[in-house]
Amino acid sequence: MNIVEYAEFLVNSIAPSKDMVKVTSYEDDNETIIDILVPESDMGAVIGHAGKNAKAIRTVIQAFATIHEVGRVKINIDSF
Repeated sequence: MNIVEYAEFLVNSIAPSKDMVKVTSYEDDNETIIDILVPESDMGAVIGHAGKNAKAIRTVIQAFATIHEVGRVKINIDSF
């Protein structure tokens, strides 16, 4: 499982509209950037109260990146 699949798995476990979640990644300088896109109606569930879910998603993805020696990772969570 690569980091994009793992990020998609995490967000799908939280988001009500699992089939609408889109996770992409690209390299920029010395880091991997992961873009997580969810429907506007699911943003509340993904962000969580006071941003706790979003912070947890970022923390777990960073841990995955460290374990699998991916390097620096930046995670963007946005809606469409």
